[in-house]
Amino acid sequence: MKKNNLILYGVLLVLGLTAPFLFPAFKVQISFMLILIILAMTWDVQGGQMGYNSFGNILFFGIGMYLCASIQIGMFFPLAEWTESGGEKTFLHTPTQYFQGLAVGLVFAAIVPAIVAALIGYGILGLRGHYFAICTLGLGIAAGEIAGGIELIGAGQGMTTPPWPKGIGDTELRAEFFYYICFALLIATFSFLNWAYKKRFGLVLNAIRDNEDKAEAMGIHTMRYKIVGWVVSAFFVGLAGGLVGNIVGYIEPIEVAFDGREMGVFMVLMAILGGKGTLWGPVIGASAFHIFKEGFWTFFLGWQYVALGFLIVVIVVFFPEGFMGWLREKYPERFGEVIDEADRKAQVELK
Repeated sequence: MKKNNLILYGVLLVLGLTAPFLFPAFKVQISFMLILIILAMTWDVQGGQMGYNSFGNILFFGIGMYLCASIQIGMFFPLAEWTESGGEKTFLHTPTQYFQGLAVGLVFAAIVPAIVAALIGYGILGLRGHYFAICTLGLGIAAGEIAGGIELIGAGQGMTTPPWPKGIGDTELRAEFFYYICFALLIATFSFLNWAYKKRFGLVLNAIRDNEDKAEAMGIHTMRYKIVGWVVSAFFVGLAGGLVGNIVGYIEPIEVAFDGREMGVFMVLMAILGGKGTLWGPVIGASAFHIFKEGFWTFFLGWQYVALGFLIVVIVVFFPEGFMGWLREKYPERFGEVIDEADRKAQVELK
């Protein structure tokens, strides 16, 4: 690893560890920013690295959210009675029960969405282009409608998640606890993808994006890699969903868990804004997007969707390759691309 990269990672690590103390009033907002970065990075596995634009990752987000909360509750109390009576109004978790349930819930929130991705991947990853995108969009919509009809998990009225147990600190400690879990998940996601993209896995995904037919002709089992890519995304997205459910404290099928209108679209926008098909693009795009969004939600409430619509237009018109793509075009030598003086002059003349 280059010295500059080590310095960058070190600075970001220190900043991440100290952020709750540097910005104590924004612990929850920063936690959500970390979640958005994870969602953007995992969406980019398909949309950027593999070239399969998906709106279906919200499916794994919602499954992870419901599954984590249901296990946290069901391990110690009747789930049906919890959702019927308002949960914490009748049942209270002890600290031991709370943390045990959370740990087990997060494990299942990661594993089950990954299994679901593997199963449905065989059925829809044979589709390409807009057919695949529309199919995945339908999955998220259908999941929200199905969840809204299941009484065991609160149906359309939703369900509460276990509240922070009494006797082990206030809401500030709760915010710090979930912040550091989100930060740890971000490090794990970034580290895994950084490692995977440098291996054969990353090369094959790029080959599928560039020309899937040629990749198959060369003997590459493209379906296998496409499914593995979706499984990887589902694993981390499910974990993110489980954490968000606990941070929010309330799960509703359409507006929270399977919120394709906002969260599902946000995944795509953030990756495009930063630059699809790059490791750092989704990180930069999600961070900038979250700051922009929170600013408008705070100071221009009522105009926030107008601002987001304007942002979409700006991205598509002026940054179609994203921020990282713009940097690569402007400073190619910093990305390892060698351009001689003649080529540089030709590019300048063309502009």
